[in-house]
Amino acid sequence: MKDETVKDYPLDLDKPCRVYFIGIGGSSMSGLAEFLHHYGFTVSGSDRDETKYTGKLRDMGMQIHIGQKAEQVPEDADLVVYTAAVHADNPEYARAEQLGLPLMNRAVLLGKIMQSHRRSAAVAGTHGKTTTSSMVVEILLRAGMDPSVSIGGILDSIGSNSRVGSRDTFVAEACEFTNSFLEMYPTVEAVLNIEEDHLDFFKDIEDIRRSFRLFMEHVPADGTIVINKDIDRRALLTAFLRCRVLTFGEGGDIRAENLVYDELGRPSFELVLPGQEPVHVELQVAGAHNASNALAAAGTAWAMGAAPQQVADGLNAYRGARRRFELKGERNGVRIYDDYGHHPTELRVTLEVAKLQPHRKIWCVFQPFTYSRTKLLFEDFAQVLTLADEVVLTPIMGARETDTLGVSSDQLAERVRELGTSVVSVPDFESAEEYLLKNCIDGDLLITMGCGNAYKIGEALLSH
Repeated sequence: MKDETVKDYPLDLDKPCRVYFIGIGGSSMSGLAEFLHHYGFTVSGSDRDETKYTGKLRDMGMQIHIGQKAEQVPEDADLVVYTAAVHADNPEYARAEQLGLPLMNRAVLLGKIMQSHRRSAAVAGTHGKTTTSSMVVEILLRAGMDPSVSIGGILDSIGSNSRVGSRDTFVAEACEFTNSFLEMYPTVEAVLNIEEDHLDFFKDIEDIRRSFRLFMEHVPADGTIVINKDIDRRALLTAFLRCRVLTFGEGGDIRAENLVYDELGRPSFELVLPGQEPVHVELQVAGAHNASNALAAAGTAWAMGAAPQQVADGLNAYRGARRRFELKGERNGVRIYDDYGHHPTELRVTLEVAKLQPHRKIWCVFQPFTYSRTKLLFEDFAQVLTLADEVVLTPIMGARETDTLGVSSDQLAERVRELGTSVVSVPDFESAEEYLLKNCIDGDLLITMGCGNAYKIGEALLSH
């Protein structure tokens, strides 16, 4: 791949040009396409399948192709943008190379757009990025700061995963996979947690830590890093950084005092920011992980200029992002939720919140994502799935991977069964729906989990 050759491409929001997106239907790519379209760029693109975003882009006037063919790449395109999932053998990528068109990785484009704003925030971490960045957006909206936004989930307050606001303020998620966050140079960074993940790219946890350190070095001397106080060997990660470093968590610079939870697990606390009078926060989302996310968001928004009371008002108004323990509906007395979680830590915190809700049994329908993650974290997945009363496993979604590495959902089901939890492994979504219609009954709580398309199972059940 040769995206290094166009990192210096002179993208200027005040000088629109023609841009073609390979993989335009994804969450981040669609947001970037929408952003350029707003500034008068002629945007077109393709994806392998229709997504929840392709129709919206088409309605905005963009030409969107379903299926990827060489002849679809405009010969007069000024720039071609592609995702990390696109490889050199992709027919459109190969055609762009043949035509001599500049090729740019999605992460490079996001970084360039971020740098076109006076102040910017990037939210990084193994877990919690979408929730925390959504909280930051909620706060900045209430502070009247008119942020531009690129996040990984749909936030109802903006009706999208992206928003074009002023050229003053920008908020984005910063993903570590393929080191894409190293293309960002924000003025404020939030670092939520650092755990083993994406081990099909990183060698090990030390390799991941090195990337996070490089990411933190991108913050300018007058910028701020807001970092979880409990990250392992945190002091080594932040040593000798030139910017201000604030910690969040118990005993940190940003902390929750008098923290209590209601019967549904929703936290309330006095928010302490450095040198400020405490302000009261009552979150409408449940779980200790969301209390932690709220502290990170508070520190980030405050570092960007939001006043303490504006921070509290934004956090109190936050109602969650879609696919984050999202209540989809109820059918025959069964409450159906959906969650994007696809790492054992994410499954754990979500299932713990689910157990706090009224229920007879907790049903977890899980679609593992990538063979490498499933194999490397196999025992962790098995252990955490035992938090549910009933488990339904669908086939592993390989996504960018073709090698199964000898791991399957059947094997995971066997291990969960050995641990004493009722589990079935089904061959497809239709089989999952049939099984759930027969066995999931009045009073049960069902949650579909995974970053793929397992949510369609819940939606199908609601349509019956």
